[in-house]
Amino acid sequence: MTSGKRLAVLGSTGSIGTSTLDIVRQFPEAFSLHALTCHSSVDRLAEQIREFQPYVVCVHDEKDAAALRESFPNVTVLAGPEALGEVAADDAVDLVVAGIVGAAGLGSVFAAVRAR
Repeated sequence: MTSGKRLAVLGSTGSIGTSTLDIVRQFPEAFSLHALTCHSSVDRLAEQIREFQPYVVCVHDEKDAAALRESFPNVTVLAGPEALGEVAADDAVDLVVAGIVGAAGLGSVFAAVRAR
C-alpha cells in the first residue's frame, strides 16, 4: 500500500491494533501501513505482514526478529523497546496508533509526541 496517511500501528496484534487494521481494509485509499509492532504474537504479526506489506516491523524479542527477517527479507525488522520508540518517531509516519497496554506503551507514545 502506498496511498493516504501513513500509519504506524503499535500493538497491531491486540484489539486496538486489529480494529485499526479493519479500518485500513475498509478505506485503503485513505491509509497505508508504514509500520506494525507487537510484543509476542509473532505468528499473527506475520499474517499482517503478508497482508499489508509494511516497510518496518518491530517485536520485543531479538529471536523473533531474526525469524521474521528470514521470512520477510524485504521488510526492515527491529527489536526491543528502543526500536519501538524509533518506529513511533519515524519521519515517514503521518499517524501513530498507540495500542500498547499500560506503562509498556509510554516510551513509544512519548517518542511519537516528541517527533511531532
